[in-house]
Amino acid sequence: MGQGAEPRRGHAHDGELGAAVARAQAGDEAAFAVAYRIVQPGLLGYLRGIVGDDAEDVASDAWLEIARDLGRFKGDGAGFRGWSATIARHRALDHLRRQRVRPRSTATEQDVLDLAGPHSTHEQALESISTEYALDLVRGLPRDQAEAVLLRVVVGLDGPAAARVLGKRPGAVRTAAYRGLKRLASQLGAEGVTDDGPRTLGESK
Repeated sequence: MGQGAEPRRGHAHDGELGAAVARAQAGDEAAFAVAYRIVQPGLLGYLRGIVGDDAEDVASDAWLEIARDLGRFKGDGAGFRGWSATIARHRALDHLRRQRVRPRSTATEQDVLDLAGPHSTHEQALESISTEYALDLVRGLPRDQAEAVLLRVVVGLDGPAAARVLGKRPGAVRTAAYRGLKRLASQLGAEGVTDDGPRTLGESK
């Protein structure tokens, strides 16, 4: 029954999400609104990390496609989260191909100081990722690290689901996320970052 299940950030509502998606597929518009409310915050954070200020527009395009293709989706709440992230990623990449302008950060030094205290680990630093400044820092990471961090932390996908969205092996995504988190923590001014991340880093030297 709960064997092999691990608590994952962002997955508290996946049971409710799966039920809402099933009802929405049967034509229940109110249920689609429930699914939207559960998924949209993480999706928007992910898109902000990729396209900055244009995230709302890209999210709107993604939701139009999600609504149009909903009947073709098969899976549970976690699966829907991954499926919608894949659609949003395609829309974001299309957007970036059309215009390559990146927004400037308007954060002050105090904003940076507020993000992470001196005893933060990289996990605690990530709690700040929803802030505009942290998302701007994520945009400065190498693309593979940025997307891995956003999918794992902001969207709340597990390793295999994030790997499917990115079309990569789970180990590669896990490694990219860990490296991105470590770099992000150091940029946020966190001290004493410990190596308490994934233990299966053998494939990345």
